[in-house]
Amino acid sequence: MANIVAIVGRPNVGKSTLFNRLIEERVAITDNQPGVTRDRHYGNAFWLKKHFTLIDTGGYVVGSDDTFEEAIRSQVELAIEEATVILFVVDAKDGLTELDEEFADVLRRSKKPVFIVANKAETFERANLTASEFYGMGLNSEVYPISAIDGSGTGELLDAFCEHLSDEKEEANEEGVPRIAILGRPNAGKSSFLNALLGKDRSIVTDIAGTTRDAIDTRYKMFGKDFILTDTAGIRKKAKVNEDLEFYSVLRSIKALDKSDVCIILLDATKGLESQDISIIAQAHNAKKGIVLMVNKWDALEKDSKTADTMKKEILERIAPMNYMPVIFASALNKQRIFQVIEAAMEVYENKTTQIPTSKINDVLLPIIERTPPPSIKGKTVKIKYIVQLPTPSPTFIFFCNLPQYVKESYQRFLQNQIREHFGFEGVVITTFFRKK
Repeated sequence: MANIVAIVGRPNVGKSTLFNRLIEERVAITDNQPGVTRDRHYGNAFWLKKHFTLIDTGGYVVGSDDTFEEAIRSQVELAIEEATVILFVVDAKDGLTELDEEFADVLRRSKKPVFIVANKAETFERANLTASEFYGMGLNSEVYPISAIDGSGTGELLDAFCEHLSDEKEEANEEGVPRIAILGRPNAGKSSFLNALLGKDRSIVTDIAGTTRDAIDTRYKMFGKDFILTDTAGIRKKAKVNEDLEFYSVLRSIKALDKSDVCIILLDATKGLESQDISIIAQAHNAKKGIVLMVNKWDALEKDSKTADTMKKEILERIAPMNYMPVIFASALNKQRIFQVIEAAMEVYENKTTQIPTSKINDVLLPIIERTPPPSIKGKTVKIKYIVQLPTPSPTFIFFCNLPQYVKESYQRFLQNQIREHFGFEGVVITTFFRKK
């Protein structure tokens, strides 16, 4: 990511609204409440044949009592350090504030190209009078009056800062790159797991449930594979989602699940499998995603040589018939087996995209079906004659037979188990259809 554009500023000036405007998608959460954006949030954009990555950041505040103040400030400074160009967003409605001037000192030390973006300049007066105040910060930068809400002025801003971006080839295309979503209840250790994998603080980590609000994407290369990891907000029961912001965060997590190929679902070893864990597993199962279960905080549990086997058996029994996924006991804190989790996720992705030759499917399954045919119902005998795997995003098989309406669900599960036994597909939903031939 050579061309990086960081959007920075004090809270509630419209940074996330501008981020959404420039990437032309509602990705970052926007709200009038200060401090909504906490982690760095990335998105890809294109202008004048220039491809670049935008970073949305939290509001930079000094001296507040907010628990997350120091962490947010650290994230903003990391974004500034990574950036090629900095968009310093101020509020044309409020005018120049003391916080703006303090933050200007931080940007001056960065020695990066800074563009002052006077947002909320919907009127002529704000665009031409109030915005002129911001020249007084002495950043040696033009002031660009815009309205992130309706997009006015953003074209001129894009023209200006794109002159500082390199004429590189198109950013690596994410199409076809495996997407792995990290899901789980609040405080299960999702961000700690991501940071342990990356070896740096990519996401803010605290002991407070609900610290991560947006779904955070990270492009990562590992084990000779190229994939995208998405850290997400914790998914709670609907009855416990009272705040609007948390509601939107959960929607972002579900959207991340929908966009993913494989879901790594974190369970808390100290709490065991809870009903909300099963609900998250069911969501991934119903969306036909690959699934890996990571039992996190394994280091915090008193155990013996049989604990893992006993817990795995209990977990798989409780989630049956969704008991086809690998279960790995790990510790993000101690980096215990965390890379094994990623290896398992990539194997599940391979399973999800595996196509079995038609001849091999029939050579293996038809003799099994002949030995154990579908039960007769009302004197009707079902004869399965041919099997085909469809070229779908998850393994899907069609069984051609004379009486498809008489194949019961129990026999479908039998066939799915036979497919798993002979062809693998661990961690992947198998779908079977029966058609008349």
